[in-house]
Amino acid sequence: MRKTRNPRRITGHVAKSSLARASRRWQSELAGGDGVVPSKALSVLYAGTFLARGPKRMAPEPEVDMTTRPQSYRFHNGEKALLPFETAEYEARLAGLRAIMAEDGVDAALFTSMHSIAYYSGFLYCAFGRPYGLVVTAQDCVTLSAGIDAGQPWRRSVGDNITYTDWQRDTFWGAAAQVAGTGQRIGIEADHLTLDASARLDAFLSPAARIDIAPACMQQRMRKSPAEIALIRAGAAVADVGGYAIRDAIREGTREIDVAMAGRDAMELEIASRFPDAEYRDTWVWFQSGLNTDGAHNPVTGRKLQRGDILSLNSFPMISGYYTALERTLFVGEVDDASLAIWEANIGAHELGMSLLRPGASCAEVTAGVNAFFEARDLLQYRSFGYGHSFGVLSHYYGREAGLELREDIDTVLEPGMVISMEPMLTLPAGKPGAGGYREHDILVITEDGAEDITGYPYGPDFNIIG
Repeated sequence: MRKTRNPRRITGHVAKSSLARASRRWQSELAGGDGVVPSKALSVLYAGTFLARGPKRMAPEPEVDMTTRPQSYRFHNGEKALLPFETAEYEARLAGLRAIMAEDGVDAALFTSMHSIAYYSGFLYCAFGRPYGLVVTAQDCVTLSAGIDAGQPWRRSVGDNITYTDWQRDTFWGAAAQVAGTGQRIGIEADHLTLDASARLDAFLSPAARIDIAPACMQQRMRKSPAEIALIRAGAAVADVGGYAIRDAIREGTREIDVAMAGRDAMELEIASRFPDAEYRDTWVWFQSGLNTDGAHNPVTGRKLQRGDILSLNSFPMISGYYTALERTLFVGEVDDASLAIWEANIGAHELGMSLLRPGASCAEVTAGVNAFFEARDLLQYRSFGYGHSFGVLSHYYGREAGLELREDIDTVLEPGMVISMEPMLTLPAGKPGAGGYREHDILVITEDGAEDITGYPYGPDFNIIG
């Protein structure tokens, strides 16, 4: 029996008729032309404060009865929290963004990625399947968040916030249209906007044009401010704390997971001590042993450590969305001659690579130098990825400043204020002498005349043959 297709069902594609109806409803509610958001379209739930919105101030309204199912509202609950940076830092970032927008003729920028929203507003969202956004215009900076988060997104963002509700579909896009307007030139992140979200953007915002500003915003993030460098420096110190805790937990018979938890817990406590007003989330450790060291991002297991095992220590503190890392090769008890030779060769590449990180050098040139080192030792075929990357607002599941990576195809020239890792890795397959994955990782800040290594935990056999 042939099944009748439900035209309202949206699974992997967009039901355009449904979007059109919803879009017309929202645009009708937003009509008026006097610059005041109608209360029907934007019910405002106030908890003691409100912000100026551009040249006009949103007049406070009485508390809303939530049983009326508003489509969106403002919930300014409590006082603004201390953000990772001073207000002036965010103002400077927004000024840089607005310069990008002016150059590209963008009326409003709609960001949907975790890294861009956090970079420009301070708010790091938890999606859990819901859309989040940040709309920036010439006057406004407004985060868009789900009702499940209540007042936290407003408290943790430098600007305004609108909460959208779950009572009906597409209230997020209606809220975006309230701030960005319709028929405008909209800046987007093409590397983050899904096909589904793209169709909804067209339906609700009816943009005159869509301009991909993600590459220009990435270039802005690649160049760190002194305040960012100070935070990254603190993160590197926390990573060292995790490294020492991991080292202290290593012994024969201990499981990978137990060692990893020791490092993670030490870093969480250190972050809480250094940053008592921060939010704590996402700090983690990858600690691998034996065959599990062959991949840099292999998950932790319950394998028990054995004498002679190669180990990979990877500690990753996360401070208000900012990522830092420490990665080291270690051995349990002893190291055989073949493994020691590979380990020392990789250390040689690591030291050469760090010496090449200087202002004026291109990422491709640094990569070529390390490649030549490995090729001369017949080891280049065991390299599996680039030699380093940028740092900032990123994690293993959001953000990547792909323009600042040590790869053959990246011609970015290093500048003072950039922060980059040197982390060569060799992986020899099982069955070969010295089998396993070898990696060292330091974070370097490019200075006016060189680079400063801000990683403190030692590398090499003298410190990292444990027990």
